[in-house]
Amino acid sequence: MSALPGASGMVAARAKVCGVTMHDDVDLGLGSMIERRTHLTPNLPALTFEGATWTYAEMLDRIDRFATVLADGGISRGDRVAYLGLNHANFFVTMFATARLGATFVPLNFRLTGPELSFIVGDAGVHTVVADDAHRPVIDSIRGDIPCQVHLSSEAAADGWPAMHDLVADAAPLADPTRAAQDDVAVIMYTSGTTGRPKGAMLTHANIAWNNVNALHAIDLGADEVALVVAPLFHIGGLNVTTLLVWQKGGHIVLHRAFDPAAALRAIEEHGITNMFGVPAMYLFMSQVPGFDQADLSSVRVFVVGGAPCPEPLIEKYLAKGAPFAQGYGLTETAPMASFLLPRDALAKVGSAGQPPLYTDVACMGEDGRPVAAGEPGEICIKGPNVMAGYWNRPDATAEAIDADGWFHSGDLGYFDDEGYLYVVDRLKDMVISGGENVYPAEVESVLQGHDKVADVAVVGLPDDRWGEAVTAIVVASGEAPTLEELRDFAGAQLARYKLPTRLQVVDELPRNPAGKILKFELRDRFDD
Repeated sequence: MSALPGASGMVAARAKVCGVTMHDDVDLGLGSMIERRTHLTPNLPALTFEGATWTYAEMLDRIDRFATVLADGGISRGDRVAYLGLNHANFFVTMFATARLGATFVPLNFRLTGPELSFIVGDAGVHTVVADDAHRPVIDSIRGDIPCQVHLSSEAAADGWPAMHDLVADAAPLADPTRAAQDDVAVIMYTSGTTGRPKGAMLTHANIAWNNVNALHAIDLGADEVALVVAPLFHIGGLNVTTLLVWQKGGHIVLHRAFDPAAALRAIEEHGITNMFGVPAMYLFMSQVPGFDQADLSSVRVFVVGGAPCPEPLIEKYLAKGAPFAQGYGLTETAPMASFLLPRDALAKVGSAGQPPLYTDVACMGEDGRPVAAGEPGEICIKGPNVMAGYWNRPDATAEAIDADGWFHSGDLGYFDDEGYLYVVDRLKDMVISGGENVYPAEVESVLQGHDKVADVAVVGLPDDRWGEAVTAIVVASGEAPTLEELRDFAGAQLARYKLPTRLQVVDELPRNPAGKILKFELRDRFDD
């Protein structure tokens, strides 16, 4: 299989632009990180999954035995190995084993259909695919259309699917791990694809390492950390907000196959969880579990929230229970950290995404490509060694996203206050223009979320003959549904009149992608009559 096209040159060029010198004599590879951590703390608990706990030594043994299995199946440096399935211990075994061979890991979204997966697997040129019991059938349905040469089951064996467990038991540990170069692509993470074809963001070993240097300066993690991981691992939030950081520190990961709000609350008490990453919807659903007010969150040092703007009433609800609630902002393409709000600022800067990390620059740019003044919205742009190498097989999309000066253009709107704290306003494409005024849905949603009759809410713009677009609230009711007049009266004390919703739709639930982001294009299509 061929090596990654052009990745080395792109990373080297951007490193020069960003003023970062990446010395190749420093080993930043994912594969060596887990080996070195194991040598430091071999007997500490590393991973608990469905009642079983592995020490670091036990986990590395499985990783290196599976690396031998992959190598015997034909995987070598630069090849692509994919994983399809719910959260599982073998996701990590596959990822680290792939890294130990200098190959590239491709986590797949388990909610995609066969044709959608066929595009991604074909685009990435995947050689070996690992799938769990529930998702083997979808791969079988597209076998004739994808380039995979090896199919392995992460759980039970099946026809044409040898089981990882059996192969690992018979394999010797990898004798000679491949050392990855800093600009080798460690992971190709395909974007959510809420519109159009998904694009594969190429994250190098250096991208991940520098992101984690930034994060370890921002999130005060200890060696005794116990992190609950419930977000899907194919998403950058589940994989690399706290998970890899905790392992770098020698801490303990408690992994759930999928997010269940009641189970998450139980796990916090049972395991003495100290941190967790989630999107706002996860924390919202946890707060709605009966008994939440009595739940013991005393072990929690920080709840990290990202993936979408977090409504202020939800932040305040957790703060009232004494749980530090820190909001961050990032993207798949930035591995992901772009800003972080320290817990000490949570009360003073409620609603802020915080400040840029130590080794990354963030600016809000106007249409002229220059930073805008404090308080003025602009496109959030990021530059630093955590910014991806580019999009796999998409030089056109790469050039559109990363400008000649090395700035990655996020497509998000935000502003800095006069103290340098970033506030994420909304997606550029989600902004509503009503009567010539810009309305940012996230601001309206944050206010409406505080209404007693609102369990969940999305705000979109729908065509309107008079105003161009009508500010439309799409609400999941908490019991009795609110009226439009009730919502307008409630929000009118906090928002200008032009920002108030002029239409209301009540639904049973809001459509979300696996990262927890509301699929607003589906809502616009549904209610655009």
